[in-house]
Amino acid sequence: MITRTGVLHSLAPEQRRRLMELGREVSIPAGTRIFEEGRRADRFWLLHTGSVALDLRVPGRRSPVVETLGSGDLLGWSWLFPPRRWHFGAETVSRVHAYEFDVAAVLELCEREPALGRDLAVAVAAVVGERLTTARTRLLDLYGPYGSGPRP
Repeated sequence: MITRTGVLHSLAPEQRRRLMELGREVSIPAGTRIFEEGRRADRFWLLHTGSVALDLRVPGRRSPVVETLGSGDLLGWSWLFPPRRWHFGAETVSRVHAYEFDVAAVLELCEREPALGRDLAVAVAAVVGERLTTARTRLLDLYGPYGSGPRP
């Protein structure tokens, strides 16, 4: 189940329950552009099934896929940090079933319950660190003179 993996794993059961009450189940067809880099981040998703490709704008080049997300993954972390603009773009690779969360409602819950807000922020920050490391490695592989491997 989605609450036993990913970003929700570090939340206490009662915190998970309260957060999940704010989610709504959605189905997104394959090939759907979910969000664009630089636009307003006003929701996020916890993926149940399917996959989503994250991409990054590179001036003068086609946007490379930097990571592909799947079951149990958090889609969207930019909502947590002002100015709340997407840092990546996202497109479904296959049909996705997910729980979608309205950021305003989640932030309101975090204000009411600071412990939940802290625990959620720490969990999302861990995802941010992983995503940035993955994106850096992928971009070095694509555009670096020696890739991400050892230099001769």
